[in-house]
Amino acid sequence: MQVMVVERTQQIQIQEQEIICKERELESKVKKPAEAERFRLEKLAEAERSQLIMQAEAEAESVKVKGEARAYAIEAKARAEAEQMAKKAEAFQQYQEAAMVDMLLEKIPEVAEEISKPLTSVKKITMVSSGTGDVGAAKITGEVLEIMNRLPSTVEKLTGISISQQINQKKPGRMN
Repeated sequence: MQVMVVERTQQIQIQEQEIICKERELESKVKKPAEAERFRLEKLAEAERSQLIMQAEAEAESVKVKGEARAYAIEAKARAEAEQMAKKAEAFQQYQEAAMVDMLLEKIPEVAEEISKPLTSVKKITMVSSGTGDVGAAKITGEVLEIMNRLPSTVEKLTGISISQQINQKKPGRMN
């Protein structure tokens, strides 16, 4: 019986050693490669995350730089416009009414163009006459000229400056 116990003990030891061998084999063939694959995937994910963060930071910096450049351009333009307006204001201050009349006189051709612009899109005009005064193209031209003749009084009502008086007061070669 003791022989059987010894045999049984040896069998148990052999089985324990086989279990240890199987565990080692399992660890070397399954666990270690799985851990290595997990480590590799973690490193890839970490690298991808870092790359995305760097791209986002680069895009943010790009947007920031573009915004700063736009802001600088707007600021420079605003400074130039403010300087121009200050110079205009200074010129208007020096010449006051004469400068205003000069500016208004510069705009009269544009006003005349805007007044006559609707006539350029008309395809057909039917004129009805009572028999007195101009007829046809002369009548239309007369209407446009009548509107232009009213312009100085309209400007005077709006600004308080009489263009007619200012033109009459001007002496050749100098501004009053």
